[in-house]
Parts: sequence; C-alpha cells; structure tokens
Amino acid sequence: MVGSRILLVEDEKNLRKLVATYLKKEMVSVIEAADGKEALVLWEEEQYDLIIVDIMLPEYDGWTICKRIREKSNVPILILTARSEEHDKLFGFDLGVDDYMTKPFSVKELVARVKALLKRSNRQLSTETLIVQGLKVDKKGHQVFLQGERLMLTPKEYDLLLIFLHNQNQALSREVILDGVWGYDYYGDLRTVDTHVKRLRHKLKEMGEQIKTVRGLGYRFEVTK
Repeated sequence: MVGSRILLVEDEKNLRKLVATYLKKEMVSVIEAADGKEALVLWEEEQYDLIIVDIMLPEYDGWTICKRIREKSNVPILILTARSEEHDKLFGFDLGVDDYMTKPFSVKELVARVKALLKRSNRQLSTETLIVQGLKVDKKGHQVFLQGERLMLTPKEYDLLLIFLHNQNQALSREVILDGVWGYDYYGDLRTVDTHVKRLRHKLKEMGEQIKTVRGLGYRFEVTK
C-alpha cells in the first residue's frame, strides 16, 4: 500500500478530508476531486492504483466516471454511496466496480478494504504485464514502455498493439484487425486500419519496422523468439 496513488472523488468536503487523512497515514498519495468533471480531468492526466468515488456528484455522477474509467483501465474502483438498494449494487458490479461501501461507514473499515484491493491488484499485476523484447505493456495501468520510455498511445493504438502482441508472427487481415479493435458494428472502411498502423509504427520507432505489410491481406508483427 505504501507509495500507492489513490484518486478520491467525494463532494462532501469534511468526509473527503477525513478519508484522505486516514489514507495518508498509510503512506499513500491521495489526489482529491470534489465533482465528476474534475475527477475525469485528473484521471486523464495521471495514473492511479485505486479509485474511490461517490455516486451522487455534481457535474458527472459516479456511474459515468466508472464507465469512462472501465473503457481504458482495470484499475480497482471502490464505490461510496448513501444508497443501499440491491439493484444499485448489482448495477455497480456490472460496470466493473470492485467494492461497495454504504454511508455512513467506518473509515477504518474503508482503509482495510483499500488495503485488500491494492494487495489483490498487485498480485494480478504480474499476469497483466506483457513484455516482448524491449517493449513492456502494463495492462493494469494501460501504459506502454519502449526501452523504459513511456509511449503516449491513443486507446485505439493501444488496442491495435495488443492485437499484434497476442498474435505474434501471424498474418492478420484488415478485417480481423478492424473487428478486434473497432468492433464488428463499426461502419468505417479498411483504410482506418492502415492509418492507425502507420501511426503506431511511427511511435514504436525502430521496433515499428517489425509490423510487416502482408500484400493483399493485412499485417504481421514479426518477433524473433
């Protein structure tokens, strides 16, 4: 838990400060947001090890924040809410929420749950890290590093890279790539694939040369075992 970064989203100032104080005693970094809009801005700017978010928030509610985060990351999410109805909890779990606490709650219990979530997340990290030659993909943090340098990929470039890494040395048609990255109901044309492959090659620098064009078909990511 020590050294972890937590995004705490709560509009009740006194409660937010109380929770932050207890978490900081555990030697974690707590970044606070008072509304949904501020939370999403902070989420886009930094990487976090855990998100604590209230449901009833100004600007964007907690459900919206959860949806946005789950589009890009599997970071643990703990929901805080004054609503205890079963269907609300089930809805949250369907969105990918990891834990759920109903107000009023014990702050000490909250800290214990945070510790448990971070411990479980750290155990999963090894299975969520993909290393290929000098390329490292941190699936949990949704980050990519090349020779230790972080690459700034768009969500689609990230998904495209994963398609290649999970299908090394296999020729993939543009149709297969389009379905895998954009979904079968995407109405764009195959040139979208070519455009994104070109951008990904550029960002991968010399390693981008390993994405080979397969004439008349699509692309192959060549890796020497």
